Amino acid sequence: MKLLLLAGTGEARGLAQALAGMQGVSAIASLAGATSDPAPLALPTRTGGFGSAEAQAQWMRAEGIEAVLDATHPFASRITARTARISRTLNLPCLHLIRPPWRPGPGDRWVELADAREALDHIPAGATVFLATGRGTLADFAPLAGQGRRLISRQIEASGAPFPWPGGEYLVSRPPFGIADEIALFERLEVDWLVVKNAGGEGARAKLDAARALRLPVLLLARPAPPEGEVVESVEAALDWVRGL
Repeated sequence: MKLLLLAGTGEARGLAQALAGMQGVSAIASLAGATSDPAPLALPTRTGGFGSAEAQAQWMRAEGIEAVLDATHPFASRITARTARISRTLNLPCLHLIRPPWRPGPGDRWVELADAREALDHIPAGATVFLATGRGTLADFAPLAGQGRRLISRQIEASGAPFPWPGGEYLVSRPPFGIADEIALFERLEVDWLVVKNAGGEGARAKLDAARALRLPVLLLARPAPPEGEVVESVEAALDWVRGL
């Protein structure tokens, strides 16, 4: 059986390692190419977007793909929804691995937002705001610019362009980030508010633990609606699905 693994997460990395040694399965991974130098996966890997639904479907047919395992980021709703539609059209089994969201615990000061534009309702003038939401959503926070707010957007790679609004800056650094490092960073920058996506998982949680330790308020962007089709929350469940094909 030839399987397409849509990768880009820590869970996908674990899946690739397991699939590489699974008898009866020939798997190929696909990365969107969001970063220029991703760590290699244990599977043959294509890099770069498909371009369109038609191009993706054509590529899947040409490669003889017989099943699809989507382990992309929980906020990669466009490729997830498109892959679900294509799989239905091609009559292919398709599974989505979506890790559980973060849940607040004692000491957390979280406010969940359905839309980034709601941030303006919570963050006062003059605040220093740490945006840990990635480059793709930066434009959604344009209403926060001005009124003395300082916006700091953490990016994995330099954008090559100046910050889009006065009073803001990029912070270029690559994960993983430890809790102690995040605490020291937030203290040095005198952060008043943290803004994150509710991505879930352990790899990106350190910033939330740091915010708890510092009693910082957090705006948490809610996830997009889950895709149609079968969804699991763990690597183990996804591998069980593959074995059952």
